[in-house]
Amino acid sequence: MLEKLNQAMEYIEGRLGQRIEAAELARIAMTSEYHFRRMFSALAGMPLSEYVRRRRLTLAGAEVLHGERTLLEVAVRHGYSSGEAFARAFRAMHGVGPGEARRAGAVLRSQPRMSFRLVVEGSSSMEYRIVTKDEFRVVGRRARVPLVHEGANPAIAEFVRGIDKETVARIAALSDQQPEGIVQVSDNLAESRAEGTELDYYHAVVTGADAPDDLDVLVVAAGTWAVFENSGPFPEALQYLWRDVFTQWFPSSPYRSRPGPEILRVRVSEDGAQGDAELWIPVEPTTA
Repeated sequence: MLEKLNQAMEYIEGRLGQRIEAAELARIAMTSEYHFRRMFSALAGMPLSEYVRRRRLTLAGAEVLHGERTLLEVAVRHGYSSGEAFARAFRAMHGVGPGEARRAGAVLRSQPRMSFRLVVEGSSSMEYRIVTKDEFRVVGRRARVPLVHEGANPAIAEFVRGIDKETVARIAALSDQQPEGIVQVSDNLAESRAEGTELDYYHAVVTGADAPDDLDVLVVAAGTWAVFENSGPFPEALQYLWRDVFTQWFPSSPYRSRPGPEILRVRVSEDGAQGDAELWIPVEPTTA
């Protein structure tokens, strides 16, 4: 998988002055476009579109300083249809406009070319199982919240505090299948998964039962799930679990992610310092 990802990175480098389609990169990597975007964001720490933009503007910055081409020629060479669009993008990355950079010999920012490699640390192992589920419902309370990569999510914490105990008890009573009990469900995330982008968060249960009219419902199609378990400091270890699934497990597994909600079942210690987690990720075989 990593070899194919690096072939896609080579393709990006060869077409920085042209339109780059994520679908073509996914074809080179021999995976789905959805999984390619997810994998890239997890491994690179930024969305695909942001990496391409930074690489273009890094090369454009060097040409601006070199001074052989006009600013419009540099803009067109790096995929910008107008000098104005190029100037805005250039300033957003480098902090100065291209004309100012050429006159003043400014210090510019650089995005290094990326390649991926697997680092085997051997200090921990990941426990997982593959589960096939029929269609089910996620039933509970829903809120639109920003994505937070590390530390507590204040918006989620405030939302959960606002659900009264009687409603929580009614929701919990609907649980009738794995994962059992109250779960945290993330759905409808932005493709980039960038910090601050929004998602649908459900404080809910997984059930086959009909839902009361006053509760929110998400119908989930039948499919295959990879289920991971870990324990550690709360919430950091649980958030790192998401990262490790995409940066360590997927590159060496015969599965790829598919569209669908991600389900997290957490049990926190009485002092709130430790947590046991069970993370359900929708997957499909890479040969599918």
